[in-house]
Amino acid sequence: MRKFNKQLLVEGNDDMHVIMALCQKFTVNENFEIIDCKGIDRLFTQIPIRLKQSGFETLGIIIDADTEIKSRWSTLKSIFSKQGISLPNEIPNNGLILTTNNVTIGVWIMPNNDLNGMLEDFISFLIPKEDELLPVATQTLEAIEKEKLNKYIPAHKSKALIHSWLSWQENPGTPMGLAITKKFLTTQEEICKRLIAWLSITFQ
Repeated sequence: MRKFNKQLLVEGNDDMHVIMALCQKFTVNENFEIIDCKGIDRLFTQIPIRLKQSGFETLGIIIDADTEIKSRWSTLKSIFSKQGISLPNEIPNNGLILTTNNVTIGVWIMPNNDLNGMLEDFISFLIPKEDELLPVATQTLEAIEKEKLNKYIPAHKSKALIHSWLSWQENPGTPMGLAITKKFLTTQEEICKRLIAWLSITFQ
């Protein structure tokens, strides 16, 4: 099976490497191509292009909810509607998997198809429960914000938190995907298992 008939669109390089690390960890059959769209706007424009490819079989999409998950879903619904594909009013908790016109469509909205947030929020769920550095990182950000010293916007707090936490690990500044490989993060959390199940079924 040629990989370009099954494609997973992601927003950026971090998303791509996190998914690659998880696929390796869970030995997911990598019969699909992961495409870094370099931004949400370019990802949206790629959807109709991919669907029009001859012999196309599966289109997976992983995007961030950011500050308004309903708005993200509404945008996707509109894009697919113009291609003659009707999506449900809300994304299922375990991600969308829909087969229509001989094409399988899969959508996962970070972090968990329910909450606002992004890839970093998903990663935060994978920090081991017994970790002693996360509370310190959280308190540090709160202290910075109290003094109004933070340069990041509130929507990016999870980015600041995760990358602060990663900077304090054995190998400071380890990227999120490699942090999974190095086992700084646990992959036993339910949210992780749900994402892998979605991936496996979408690209089976």
